[in-house]
Parts: sequence; structure tokens; C-alpha cells
Amino acid sequence: MLAGSIVALVTPMDADGVINYGDLARLIEFHIDSGTEAFVIAGTTGESATLTRDEHIELIERACALVAGRVPVVAGTGSNSTAQTLDISKAVDRCPVDGLLVVTPYYNKPTQEGLYRHFSLVADAVQRPVMLYNVPGRTGVDLIPETVVRLASHDNIVAIKEATGDLERVEPLQDGCGMEFQLLSGDDGTSSEFMLSGGNGCISVTANVAPAAMRSLCDAARSGDRDQATSVDRKLRALHETLFLESNPIPVKWALEKLGLTGPGIRLPLTRLAVAYHQELLAAMNTAGIEVGQ
Repeated sequence: MLAGSIVALVTPMDADGVINYGDLARLIEFHIDSGTEAFVIAGTTGESATLTRDEHIELIERACALVAGRVPVVAGTGSNSTAQTLDISKAVDRCPVDGLLVVTPYYNKPTQEGLYRHFSLVADAVQRPVMLYNVPGRTGVDLIPETVVRLASHDNIVAIKEATGDLERVEPLQDGCGMEFQLLSGDDGTSSEFMLSGGNGCISVTANVAPAAMRSLCDAARSGDRDQATSVDRKLRALHETLFLESNPIPVKWALEKLGLTGPGIRLPLTRLAVAYHQELLAAMNTAGIEVGQ
């Protein structure tokens, strides 16, 4: 079962945009030492949209080798093309991953029936469990709860990363999908309440820079300890917000560079964090208890 504090890991890059696998190894050890319970590799935060097919597959293969079975690894394999999604998903299906995270097709704006068929085709074609990923703020399409319930009846569709921030979805998804279907928040700012309402965990951007705190938050929220969850979340509130001052993963990659965990690389059309936001993000990191030089 995939649950708890799951990091949506950045893809570390050098200034020229080349993936730095030494930094990837460092990041993975940092997270395992800090209590992160699973990794999502090559998701939105991992800049999957700018990876070539070969890079995408190699990144997942190398991450699996570095994690070496110590915690689960989920591979992001979605795109806006069903054929391309099938191709990447089948290629990654042979890797020792614990699931495939498949985003709703972006830009195309498919109907709910189109979404149902898209995810069903992928789930039919692979052996690894499929996790739905709903993030309408980036894709332009919303996978509504009724369609999620339809898809949850598929034997190989086991979870959803719900990134709308709409907490009113938790109860109908629980009721319609059943207790075995995993509900994972994809919105750090509402993740505490999401888990206190019965969600199973969080696929987190914030966990990239505050993994121990996000683990503490998830542990408290999942156990129903509202006071402790609220206390931890309060310290992370500014960080949740400032990591989206510009499009993800722009701020989080800058923060990791400041911590000395990665280099400065990010791929166009994304750019480095604007100087105007540096002090605000540094202040949020300090409030979260993250020591970083000015």
C-alpha cells in the first residue's frame, strides 16, 4: 500500500540541463535518511514534459537502482497522448517500480468518457498498478469523482493523486471507490486536512526541502492527531505557498540549490526563480526550520 509522505522528486540537472545522477543519488539518500516513505520519479515536479523518451526511462531505471527496494518508487508515465502514454508505461513496466502515476492528458481537454477510456487502456496494458493523477490547474481538464469511481472498479487502478485542493471530494471518493483504493493529496496546502478527513497520504513538493517535517505532518494527520498535524502544518504554511510563487518546480529547485543538494539546472521553457522572490522563499524556509545561508 502506498501511503504517508511521498516526495514528488525533482530531477537534478547541471546548468546546461544535463541530468546529474550524482545529485540524484544524494537526494535519494537525503530523503531515506529523513523518513520519506516513497518517491515519485519523473512526475510534474521532475520536469517529465521536457525529458526525452530515453532520458525518461533511464531516470526511472537509475532511481530504482539507487533506492534499491528500501521504499516504494512510483514512475510518472503520463502525457497528453494516449499512444505515447502507453509507450512509456509499457517501457517502464519492466522496471522494479511499485506503480505508474498517469496524469490526465493535458491541452487536449478530453471528455470524461475520453478520460475513462484513456486510463482504462493504460491499465489494461501494464502489469504495474496504475495511479490516476488529477491536476486541472496544469492540464486544463478535471477528472471528476464520478469518473474516478468508474475507474476504481478496474482491478489495476489502485489510487488517485488528487491535486485540486477540493476537500469536499474526499468523502465521495472514499464512499465510491472503497477502502482499498488509495487517496493521496497532491496539494501541500490542504494535505493535512485531506489526511485528517481520511486520505492516505500526500505526494508532496514541500517534502523536497522539508522531508522530515512532511513525514511528521503525515504521521500526525493519518493517526488523527489534529493538534500535532496543525502545529507542524502551521510551520510549513509559508513554505507550501512560496514553493508556488512561480511555476513548480522553479522555486523548489532554487531552494534545493541553496541547500547544496542540487545544481542550478532547469529546462526551458522554465527559468530560474526571479530574484524578487528569493528573500520571501528564504524566510519561509527559515520559518519551517530549514537552515540556509543568505
